[in-house]
Amino acid sequence: MPKKHSIITLITDFGLHDGYAGVMKGVIAKINPSVDVIDISNNIEAQDIFQAAYVLNSSYAYFPRGTIHLVVVDPGVGSDSKILCLKTKDYLFLAPDNGVLSFIIAKEESPSIREVTNKELFLPEISNTFHGRDIFAPVAAHLSKGVSHKNLGKRVSKINEINLPKPIRSPGGVLTAEIIYVDGFGNLITNINKDIIKRMKIRTGKLVIIVGRERLNKISESYADVKEKEVLAIFGSSGYLEISVNHGNAKDVLNLKKGDKLVLARVYELAVANSPTHYITTS
Repeated sequence: MPKKHSIITLITDFGLHDGYAGVMKGVIAKINPSVDVIDISNNIEAQDIFQAAYVLNSSYAYFPRGTIHLVVVDPGVGSDSKILCLKTKDYLFLAPDNGVLSFIIAKEESPSIREVTNKELFLPEISNTFHGRDIFAPVAAHLSKGVSHKNLGKRVSKINEINLPKPIRSPGGVLTAEIIYVDGFGNLITNINKDIIKRMKIRTGKLVIIVGRERLNKISESYADVKEKEVLAIFGSSGYLEISVNHGNAKDVLNLKKGDKLVLARVYELAVANSPTHYITTS
């Protein structure tokens, strides 16, 4: 008997003003009343594929094995773009083929991908503007009842991916990184993880970070390492380096946004490089 799934998660840009997310839950409940539906976020910025990809990447692995992750952030709804089901060792993902699964593809080994074309699993009437209700929700519900992903459609070997920005190391050793996400607290999340810092072989007290007009000389262990309203760098729960303000909003204090740059270097490398302001750029 096929393995049944007990949890479906939702990531959408539907917001809370309208009933779109609730209607999707209703469709799921009619097909499988026993499944648990958990909202990861319905407040993704409208049509922001990268934000949805980041939120998915930061959250999916904290759910039980067998969870179905459903992502509906789809600027191309109603077009000829594919709907995908991606199966990894532990999870199933349902999402449009628009790059929202890019982090998953980069992280998970040998995923199996199917194009969702089996209309027997859709609602009888398909709207051109609400595939979340008419396709994604019923397909997720049927998967949660034990329908195999192999029954969804043919295998797909290549899907659309978005650019995942990577830090750039200059010949002199200076690392130019980028803010890739701003959370609801105004924390500026960068594309620097702990492995990158380890590879730089930076000793305590020998690090300098230049972000906006701020120069930071260490990566803090907690917010309590600095005074209130002071800027700090810290590894957040996502595993990426964040620029934050203790009891404050770094986005507002530093006037920075997604896509803006920051610089990391060992002290002596920065001393022999060009003026630090040469590296401080904003998009």
